Amino acid sequence: MADSQYQARIPVYPRTVRGRFRNLKWGVLALAYGVYFLLPWVRWDRQHAANQAVLFDIPGRRFYLFDLLVHPQDIFWLAAVLIILALLLFLVTGIAGRVFCGYFCFQTLWTDVFMLIERWVQGDRAARMRLDRQGGGRPLVLKGITHALWLAVAFATGLTFTLYWANAPDLVVAFFTGQAAFAAYATTGLLTLTTYLLAGLLREQVCTYMCPYARFQSVMFDRDTLIVSYDAARGEGTQGRAKPMRGLRTREARQARGVGDCIDCGYCVQVCPVGIDIRHGLQYQCIHCALCVDACDTVMDGLKWPRGLVRYTSENALEGRRTRYFKPKTLGYAAPLVLIIVLLVWGIAHQTPLDASVSQVRQPLFVQLSDGSIQNSYEIKVHNKSQQPVVLELRLSGLDGAELDTGRIERLSLMPEQRTTLLARVRQDAPAGAPRQQDLMFELVPVEPEGMAVVRVESQFILR
Repeated sequence: MADSQYQARIPVYPRTVRGRFRNLKWGVLALAYGVYFLLPWVRWDRQHAANQAVLFDIPGRRFYLFDLLVHPQDIFWLAAVLIILALLLFLVTGIAGRVFCGYFCFQTLWTDVFMLIERWVQGDRAARMRLDRQGGGRPLVLKGITHALWLAVAFATGLTFTLYWANAPDLVVAFFTGQAAFAAYATTGLLTLTTYLLAGLLREQVCTYMCPYARFQSVMFDRDTLIVSYDAARGEGTQGRAKPMRGLRTREARQARGVGDCIDCGYCVQVCPVGIDIRHGLQYQCIHCALCVDACDTVMDGLKWPRGLVRYTSENALEGRRTRYFKPKTLGYAAPLVLIIVLLVWGIAHQTPLDASVSQVRQPLFVQLSDGSIQNSYEIKVHNKSQQPVVLELRLSGLDGAELDTGRIERLSLMPEQRTTLLARVRQDAPAGAPRQQDLMFELVPVEPEGMAVVRVESQFILR
């Protein structure tokens, strides 16, 4: 049989480690899980919608984000948010490497929890390795418990995502009584399966082979980028690294013989969640979680040697040069990032509570009445985007001598989130020599509540 072109997967058994970066990762994980799993249950007082702080109401075509209400016509906000996130990722990557992967990526966060469950049930690295070599019923029971807990977390993840799209208490009851929509079961099932596979079974394979970020990250790196690095000059010396055997137990003795500070304990490799050796230099699989930094610092502390053999640093710093954080590339990311954030905040702060558009009825464009006057018809669409009822009057300006006819509708009343279409007719005498087309302005004047801005919509009046 011909040799396979693909390398067989080498199992990775990450070892437990303690330290400041591990504590930071636990803090980020607790915050992320708290926000994700609790946010659908946060209540928010609303008079005319579900009392859920964050709700993506697809049937109603509106998204509720606390006091912010987002409509389909506000899609440019989403575009701005995506651009902001992309620029922020590029900026942070250029300065501090793949810290997003190491601390904030969903794959990293969920994999950390799945590995924590695995350690609780099966034990740490050595115990798990022994378990995989053993036969009999005990390994099957422990692994069965592990997978059952993984599926429980995956199901909670999928169901929680679904709760963002409907009122959470009602949806939970409907879901477990079989009365929820098919989309709720399909979404929950799909996310349960993908979470279980990606965080439980594939793990480092996602970062190594599936994630595109690992492939193009080097484009944003330079010699000033902070990366998790092994100080080879200190660790190797002139004679390489060596274990602390007889005659090499003190730092002074090692330096006298040209041996580096690395005692070749392998702790940095054992804690790595993607199974690489940071001493081989920067590798695309590295997610910059810095657990190898904690591992090496633990060993250095035990030996009472200085920390920093493995640390966050730049290539320039390793070579004794200054690390530059403010440079044209950094400013090139930061300037548009700040500009778009300012524009987005301004747009949200100045959104109008009323939205209106007008379209001219074109079949026919105009009608000549029996008295010789010309009549045009218009469809005026009005949307009350506010959370309170409004009463409007429609007025006409910009067209001298014109009459506005809205039938029996003198005032337009709209409930919160209500949309309506109003048919309006405009009549004007056709004086000799008048231009074929004239501009006019429809004004929606709020009567109630007071203080709401007038909405003006332009259109044209066709004479012939």
